[in-house]
Amino acid sequence: MWDVSEKTLYSMIVFLFLESLLELYLTMRQIRVYKQSKSVPKELQHVMNNDTFEKARVYGLDKAYYSIFKMIVCDIWITQLELVYGFMALVWARSVEISATIGLNPKSEIHVGCLFALLLNIIGMLKEMPFKIYSTFVLEEKHGFNKQTAGFFVKDQIKGFLVGQALTIPVAAVFIYIVQIGGQYFFVWLWVFVAAVSLVLITIYPVYIAPIFDKFRPLEEGELKQSIHELATSVKFPLGQLFVVEGSKRSAHSNAYFTGLFGVKRIVLFDTLLVNKGLPEDDPSLTESDKGKGCKNEEVLAVLAHELGHWKLGHVAKNIIIVQIQLFLIFLAFSQLFTYGPLYEAIGLPVGEKPILIGFMIIVMYVLAPYNTLISCVMTVLSRRFEYQADAFAQQLGYAKDLGNALIKLQLDNLGFPVYDWMYSGWYHSHPTVLQRLDRLKSLCQGKEQTYKPKSQ
Repeated sequence: MWDVSEKTLYSMIVFLFLESLLELYLTMRQIRVYKQSKSVPKELQHVMNNDTFEKARVYGLDKAYYSIFKMIVCDIWITQLELVYGFMALVWARSVEISATIGLNPKSEIHVGCLFALLLNIIGMLKEMPFKIYSTFVLEEKHGFNKQTAGFFVKDQIKGFLVGQALTIPVAAVFIYIVQIGGQYFFVWLWVFVAAVSLVLITIYPVYIAPIFDKFRPLEEGELKQSIHELATSVKFPLGQLFVVEGSKRSAHSNAYFTGLFGVKRIVLFDTLLVNKGLPEDDPSLTESDKGKGCKNEEVLAVLAHELGHWKLGHVAKNIIIVQIQLFLIFLAFSQLFTYGPLYEAIGLPVGEKPILIGFMIIVMYVLAPYNTLISCVMTVLSRRFEYQADAFAQQLGYAKDLGNALIKLQLDNLGFPVYDWMYSGWYHSHPTVLQRLDRLKSLCQGKEQTYKPKSQ
């Protein structure tokens, strides 16, 4: 018969395997949709031609096949092997050995834990790199979305890795220290610490960290800037600065967002969202493929009205509160389970050895995996509800038609496929499909007058 640690190990393996099988099944359902869908949905026939539909279908198929390959290699093969052969235990043992040779104290869990975190991050980066390279320079390149050069990609990865270590290693050290000295209710102090760090990062990221990776420029004076300020004023949004981020150097995909938790906030537009990337039509940096792409001013305002709806309706604050509650519950579960020896023995550690970081990782990644899956499903449902509410907010401001046009244009520019299997979409998509959103906007507009709408001249 299996002992407790073996039962624990096999339980973790079985659940992760079953979850991967479910995701494989859902992806296969969507592949069937890609293969069987041969004509443009009637709702989009006036804006989407057969050529664009076919390109989106092939793009979706390629991404689906890639996701299956990555799922089999990473989630099924590598993950199972790491669990069976005690990968984390091996890295911990190696961290103890290395710490003694580089002047650290091998008996200090903080010293060894920080080195362990660094080694795990290095190994994780190396494991992920082939997939990143393929996704960027093969998959996205094939369909015309990659804009990165090899040099830009390498610099981006190096900067991302260094920034990541500068943030995670000090947090890991404090995390271990709090558990060591926090007493019976250390989970409360852990929660306070992580909550404070996350709020600080949300505040400083757009000002100090994001510019490390992308170039930001103030939105030029003109009709669009004036209209955005009028829109923000109309809903009492405390807009401070308007920026355009040169996302086109990374990808041809489009987006817009606002940042800032307290007081004055900033709105950031991807240059790919704007017509001709927000540049004059004769700008020499514009390629032929760039010309004419992007949303008109009214459509940009509609997208921002949707984003401001998230703020006005409290979605941002609600999400932050939900995340903090989840963190508290995770830390509470960790405090109750982290002394349970079979958890550590299950992944290959000697009897009696219970490193705090490994305990936390086992509990969050494996023990709480069913709970995490359930919460993920609930959050997906909630996110889709929030998206409908933000669309309704934009409609109440009079932007229903322009938002619909923007959704269609973004769908076309990003080669988004409009048809999805309902189970696949319900599992993976935090946003309703474009057809669902268009249908909801249409139903909202029936019999309702549009209200305030600041016009760009």
